[in-house]
Amino acid sequence: MIRSPHNPVRRRSRLAAFALAVSTALLAVTGTAAAEADYTQGVTQVDATQARIDFRPTTAALYVDVHYIAAGAVQQNFRMTNNAGTWQKTVGSLTTGTVLDYWFTYEKSGPQYDTPHFSYTHGNVSSPVAAPTFSPAAGTYPTAQTVTISTSTSGATIRYTVDGSTPTASSTLYSGPISVPTSRTVKAIGLKSGQPNSAVTTAAYVIGAAVATPTFSPAGGQYATAQTVTISTATSGSTIRYTVDGSTPTASSTLYSGPISVPTTRTVNAIALKSGLANSSVASATYTIGTSAGCPTQSDTPNFGPNTRIFDPSMPAATIQAQLDADFNAQKDTITAQMANRRVAHLFKPGSYSVHDDVGYYTSVAGLGQNPGDVVINGDITVDAFNESDKGVALQNFWRSAENMAVNPSSGSNRWAVAQAAPFRRMDIRGNLQLYPASYGFASGGYIADSKVSGQASSVSQQQWYTRDSNLGSWAGGVWNMVFSGTPGAPPTAFPSPPHTNLATTPVSRDVPYLYIDGAGKYRVFQPSLRTNASGASWANGSTPGTSLPMSQFYVVKAGDTASSINSALAAGCHLFFTPGIYHLNQTLNVTKANTVVLGIGYPTLIPDNGVNAMQVADVDGVRIKGILFDAGTTNSAALLTVGPAGSNAGHAANPTTLQDVFFRIGGAIAGKATTSLIVNSHDVIIDHIWAWRADHGNAGTWGWTEATGDTGLIVNGNNVLATGLFVEHYQKHQVIWNGQGGRTIFYQNEMPYDVPNQASWMSAPGVNGYSAYKVGNHVTTHEAWGLGSYCFFNVNPSVSSYHAFEVPNTPGVRFHNMATVSLNYQGLITRVINDAGGVTQPGTVPSNLVDYP
Repeated sequence: MIRSPHNPVRRRSRLAAFALAVSTALLAVTGTAAAEADYTQGVTQVDATQARIDFRPTTAALYVDVHYIAAGAVQQNFRMTNNAGTWQKTVGSLTTGTVLDYWFTYEKSGPQYDTPHFSYTHGNVSSPVAAPTFSPAAGTYPTAQTVTISTSTSGATIRYTVDGSTPTASSTLYSGPISVPTSRTVKAIGLKSGQPNSAVTTAAYVIGAAVATPTFSPAGGQYATAQTVTISTATSGSTIRYTVDGSTPTASSTLYSGPISVPTTRTVNAIALKSGLANSSVASATYTIGTSAGCPTQSDTPNFGPNTRIFDPSMPAATIQAQLDADFNAQKDTITAQMANRRVAHLFKPGSYSVHDDVGYYTSVAGLGQNPGDVVINGDITVDAFNESDKGVALQNFWRSAENMAVNPSSGSNRWAVAQAAPFRRMDIRGNLQLYPASYGFASGGYIADSKVSGQASSVSQQQWYTRDSNLGSWAGGVWNMVFSGTPGAPPTAFPSPPHTNLATTPVSRDVPYLYIDGAGKYRVFQPSLRTNASGASWANGSTPGTSLPMSQFYVVKAGDTASSINSALAAGCHLFFTPGIYHLNQTLNVTKANTVVLGIGYPTLIPDNGVNAMQVADVDGVRIKGILFDAGTTNSAALLTVGPAGSNAGHAANPTTLQDVFFRIGGAIAGKATTSLIVNSHDVIIDHIWAWRADHGNAGTWGWTEATGDTGLIVNGNNVLATGLFVEHYQKHQVIWNGQGGRTIFYQNEMPYDVPNQASWMSAPGVNGYSAYKVGNHVTTHEAWGLGSYCFFNVNPSVSSYHAFEVPNTPGVRFHNMATVSLNYQGLITRVINDAGGVTQPGTVPSNLVDYP
């Protein structure tokens, strides 16, 4: 269906949820081979209005698309969901006698094939078998349990599994209570002849609580002399195993039997074990021994690695253009490049360039001047719906950036049609800025900061956008949620018609650290100063205030670096500069020193292995982390990034830690798992533009309800934390939990998880459907937020609903302004906007708005 660009629908990866199937585009690109009889298929009636189409290839397929026509209506096209090798799609809104004409397109070893057409007639059906229940219920128990499974449907049989797999009619027959002696997941299904099968129910039993995480005394840090370190755990009777080389400890590592000597700089990791209990999390402490004056001197003209292109205005324009085009062609394709490992950065030394840079996935484009006008592009820095498979929409234009340049657009307008994780910072657009695709297709961005647009910035088909501390000639457009703070030229608050929210100033801000080259040809990193009640770009009336650091104080992280080498650099007092690449971590990166800068270009990606947390920051002043992508590993991490240990209580208002353009991903590229992506325990932290995303699409086998698991995107426990530009999507419980006092959020964009299998598995409390997308802790007395949108698209099971999008304590000090909820393509419902206030989401992909609460 073609929709007006003023009523776009965000339907990122589901083929039916977008205007038309990616499979159609694939056919256009690759052609279609003859069908082969190497599959089985069928349709199972689920209930009176639903039927499930199954397709099981004999050779594993990267994708299977189903096409169907119901009762002669318009053809529908869907990417099916892979369930243990059987690709499935449930079709709804059927009545007795409805005829489905359906067929498939599937991949096999590279080529794709079409099947013949099949037919199914929907018939009468009784109610499905009642879902099995478990007694005792799922949970954590100190000893083995004897579990009874039952269904209220008389005469039904139950089949079950204990290995986490989905039960079928051929699984083990339940004939009496079963023993659960160790931690395992039990799944059950009810069956009865003449009735549809029940829903599959799941109960996860953890037998024996986890051992308490070890602690170190003294804590990790810098010491003048050797230390004697004691390791302990609060769990009586447990043993501790440890390593001193930074590797991950196991049950066969050195047994801790008493205080250990740490005579030189090293990282100690420890794990606690006890029979009958789950192993503890790995604890880590880095000790820096000696009176080092700081980071060993590094080069001021370092090698930035093979994926960093550095351009000089003396280079022929054709040579530069050829490199830009080659990189773009490698990074452009939504289907093949989106989850690939390639990373690249384009850096322009001060001067003028007559080039155009089409910006693909995982590409950073930046000027190397101290101010944006030092690098002038007489051409364009462009993002558009580049690919035929995009079908004119920009819903998946993630992970790319532009920074610190002036642009004289070739046609008077520069196009930056992006989705999430695509910051536009310190840019001087000498003309107009178009934030929508040339096709006027759907778009789902976006973020601008510390920039100037002399002409008009126009959003048109963008669903939502946040602009901070910038100067605009004017603004045009507004779909659901357009938010501005500290931006002269922005439209006034008029929410919801048009949906503009405008704060005259940003309460606290500090723009990103950035790389530049000085007059002597040496590289430095500039650190902009903290601003309060900011308005306009920091460089609007001259150079950005701040200080700079020489590259001689930065350890440049490149291919071949390990967590151990990076931790050694941190322990020695170095800042970190990550070059484009993928970095696997077998130990936590420990940022322990105040004012440490961790700066990345080209979307350097940190992947924790063996369940370690990727990075932890001490409760210290002034740490700046910018431009890092945290990608969860295949073994669950408790958190990807933690700022401050639990219980942090120091004040940092004068010199806060800042997290900027820091992105989190669970699934999509690999089948990642992390309970929480970001935990902020320190006070006064500024969270400035993050996207925490649990994948709703990606490489085969890397996304899905059980493949990519993550409870919560962000937990804030610190006080007086400010979020400016908060994007959090698809987590399996609350997307954001805010427990700290005095928190503030300016702009929030959220999608609830698409893939909730059923309502029973998604209840935040008895009788409360779903999980709110933004929950403020019950004890919180002060919190304020402006410009928030939460959307649902429960396409796996459209009967699912969430009671409310926002959940807050009813107290005068907790205030929310300008909220919107939307049911995308009317797949499921959000019943209330906030607490018990606001209307249910409406048909037609139109928002339910609420201006103020309370």
